[in-house]
Amino acid sequence: MSESNKYFISENNVPFKQEFQFGLSVDCVVFGYQEGQVRVLLIERNADPYKGSWALPGDLVSLNEDLEHAANSVLNKLTGLKDIFMEQFHTFGSVNRHPAGRVATVAYYSLVKSSNYHPVASAWASSIQWFDIRELPDLAFDHKVILEKGIRTLQRSIQYRPVGFELLPLKFTLSELQALYEALLGFKFDKPNFRKKILGMNLLTPLDEVQENVWHRPAKLYKFDEGRYRSLRDVGFTFDITLKSS
Repeated sequence: MSESNKYFISENNVPFKQEFQFGLSVDCVVFGYQEGQVRVLLIERNADPYKGSWALPGDLVSLNEDLEHAANSVLNKLTGLKDIFMEQFHTFGSVNRHPAGRVATVAYYSLVKSSNYHPVASAWASSIQWFDIRELPDLAFDHKVILEKGIRTLQRSIQYRPVGFELLPLKFTLSELQALYEALLGFKFDKPNFRKKILGMNLLTPLDEVQENVWHRPAKLYKFDEGRYRSLRDVGFTFDITLKSS
């Protein structure tokens, strides 16, 4: 077989050999929430390129791996986290985004109650840390762009889907719920309007319990009724927390 016939030619006349000199990776944007702060989990790289820099947990995808499995596997390998909510949100494919060559990355975002998880750096991550999304270090690769896109995606999602409840304790007050949405969206809500809106959707179950060990008057506790939300969604209900800020 001649050299010119060794490889099939694609529709745009590019040899498949050239097309397959291409890498694919996954990167994970893990959001947590604690004490009024929305935080993101970053690793300190102990491998080139960008050794010593902070980055999102991520790595190349093996030839025999599905994307979702790869994202979960990479996150577990670098941080110890597993079995958490993850959702694909964007693909980043700038030609020069990786110094080693042509690499596109598929990004996933995750939501966790950071007080419930204790990530541990492993593999080639030398350390790991939660950072307030308003006070971030310089990031490796194009991870700043990926993180900014992840924040915008989260801000859109929480207004039209009840994913924000992933960041709260199982039992919470209305004030804690409002503080979460204000931290995520970056503005203050009018308190009466917020409560009227959220209670009017009938997705919260009031409990016969109040806060404990607080210096102020204990507030009533609620739970998110996921079963009711699914039933309502199936008949056309739309979660919508959009409100005018105060």
